[in-house]
Amino acid sequence: MFRPDLWEKPIVVLSNNDGNIIARSNEAKALGIKMGEPYFKIESFLKKNRVKVFSSNYTLYGDMSHRVMSVLQHLEPEVEIYSIDEAFISLPAGKTFDLTEHGHNIRNMVRQWTGIPVSIGFAPTKTLAKLANRVAKKNPQYQGVFDLTAQGDADEILARIEVGDVWGIGRQYSKKLNSRGIFSARDLKYANDTWIRKQLTVMGLRTVWELRGIPCIPIEDAPAAKKGIITSKSFGRPVTSLAELQEAVATYVSRAAEKLRSQQSIANSLHVFLATNVFKPEKPQYSKSIMVTLPEPTASTSVLIKHALKGLKELYRPGYDFQKAGVMLAEIIPASCRQRSLFDPIKSDKDLMNALDRINRKWGANTVRYAVSGFKKSWTFRRDHLSRAYTTRWDQLPVVKASLPGI
Repeated sequence: MFRPDLWEKPIVVLSNNDGNIIARSNEAKALGIKMGEPYFKIESFLKKNRVKVFSSNYTLYGDMSHRVMSVLQHLEPEVEIYSIDEAFISLPAGKTFDLTEHGHNIRNMVRQWTGIPVSIGFAPTKTLAKLANRVAKKNPQYQGVFDLTAQGDADEILARIEVGDVWGIGRQYSKKLNSRGIFSARDLKYANDTWIRKQLTVMGLRTVWELRGIPCIPIEDAPAAKKGIITSKSFGRPVTSLAELQEAVATYVSRAAEKLRSQQSIANSLHVFLATNVFKPEKPQYSKSIMVTLPEPTASTSVLIKHALKGLKELYRPGYDFQKAGVMLAEIIPASCRQRSLFDPIKSDKDLMNALDRINRKWGANTVRYAVSGFKKSWTFRRDHLSRAYTTRWDQLPVVKASLPGI
């Protein structure tokens, strides 16, 4: 959108630390580039074929996702934001209109207001809607919109979709289903309920019923609160010193605590983990975690950092090249469930955290942070091919040069 010079050019996006390919344009797919391919293995191939390479730019992706979701919420009364690039829309009951035309209207509006092309699939259940969306995305003749309800008998469509591509059916379930002779979404639709419930649990049975057009998974107005929050990243280079590990862990705790507060929750415990690079077996290996039970449940960044760093000191061993560290907040409960004492300092701490979150929301992440999380952060993951923050930084806004004919 911000680089029209790349239109119809092969493009790939890399994972954290510029490790693996996690997104490909159609032109890149046509070159045979596989999803998950390690970047270092095909770097020369990419250069030879003039493939444009970008590091993951989560700030830009998050902002553009917010814009797309805002347009959907403006156009439709009931929208569930499922992920950064997916949403479910519940259409008003009893309202009759041409769904394909309606889908194109939504698609055109999103494209006009944000510049982002989207695919839309209509169906009576969420599971079928995801499959309809897949058909819309992979078949150019539908121009990004596919109405499964207009197909009469959907079995012909379902028969062409592998069972592993059905929402909620992972690799392990696929193997189990294949051994039973279930290879397509259509096969799964007509599978035996008793066997499915025994092998795939009640969640698998719901998936089967959804394939039959029976709604079992409702639209959620707000995302369910997470029961565990993990923040972890690989380092851009091997880290050996405790001081740098403390910076990293404090940074991860700060982010996890922010997420915890955003869902109005508190944690009773936390886990800290360290690991060396398993892909370098010639180096000494170390991988351990530690659980820290908190004196009382909290969402305070300062309290969580304090206990996480205590756990880190117990974990740390000199002489290792650490490649990854992380933090998980666990035993999460609603903040309203916290028992308070008469002399509890929670009020002032809560006010401080609210102020911290407000400032960082307004002026950008880490505008205000705890000093222990560091400033230079030379350990952070690599992003050598990072695109500009076109929508969130004044100094990186795109510049348009225009002139009138004859002037």
